[in-house]
Amino acid sequence: MKAHHFAQLVGLSALWGASFLFLRIASPLLGPLVLAGGRVGLAALTLSVIMRVLNHRWPWQHWRELLVLGLLSVVVPFLLYAWAALRLPAGYSALLNTTAVLFGTLSSAWFKEDTLTGRKLLGCLCGFVGVGLIVRLGPVQPDAPTLLAALACIGAAACYGLSTPLMKRATAHMQPLAIAAGIHVISLVLVLPGAALAWSQARFTPVALGVLLVLGVITSGLAYWAHLRIIRHVSPVAAMSPVFLIPVFGVTWGHLVLGEVVSSGIFAGGALVLLATALVTGFNPLRRSGVEDPIP
Repeated sequence: MKAHHFAQLVGLSALWGASFLFLRIASPLLGPLVLAGGRVGLAALTLSVIMRVLNHRWPWQHWRELLVLGLLSVVVPFLLYAWAALRLPAGYSALLNTTAVLFGTLSSAWFKEDTLTGRKLLGCLCGFVGVGLIVRLGPVQPDAPTLLAALACIGAAACYGLSTPLMKRATAHMQPLAIAAGIHVISLVLVLPGAALAWSQARFTPVALGVLLVLGVITSGLAYWAHLRIIRHVSPVAAMSPVFLIPVFGVTWGHLVLGEVVSSGIFAGGALVLLATALVTGFNPLRRSGVEDPIP
């Protein structure tokens, strides 16, 4: 992986790490249905405007493929994570989100979009251990709603993992911007009825609207476009490497914004997460540009 792709993945990790904090803030105010609907709507609007400005063509001839991608990468994860945010701390959700790499590694090998190597499996293991050290799991009562919320996070992560190799395939015959815009427009059609039904129960406070704006325009619309541009040039497993870095930034944003205490585990865990990202992506800062990584 080239250095600029690695840097872009780290930047996406910072954005998506903050998204769990934003979900925790906005979901109790807006409700999962309205939050997901507003997030998808703002992303669809943002990407549609960019499509218009850049004069890109809509890929509606591939609507079935876009429908599947929309369900797996937008509709189901957005709804599940928004619902889980009502019951789980942001750290729990960020930690459980790392299982997307495991699901993605296995599905990429299944779809023959990537190879399953010992280095990548070792990277997954290091990443899981690292996030376990970083995220301080508080005393949450293991009751039925908590377990269901945890399963919802794992289900959302599984959808992300499964969708990544399919995204890689889609970039072979569609432009990244067209894919991002298409899946969000189709997803909006699917989530809009639920959002409309729950609209009257939502509390549109200034904080909720501000968080929703960031989630929709930046972490969904622009970030999805950027991620698809990276997927064109790297393997699906490498494209999922931000998942390991997300808890690092989630803890950092929590410390800076909410004043949460940073434990010593973040240093050891952060080192393991960085090692995991290097193993999964194959990025080596000491390797000369253009030289392939000799490690299988």
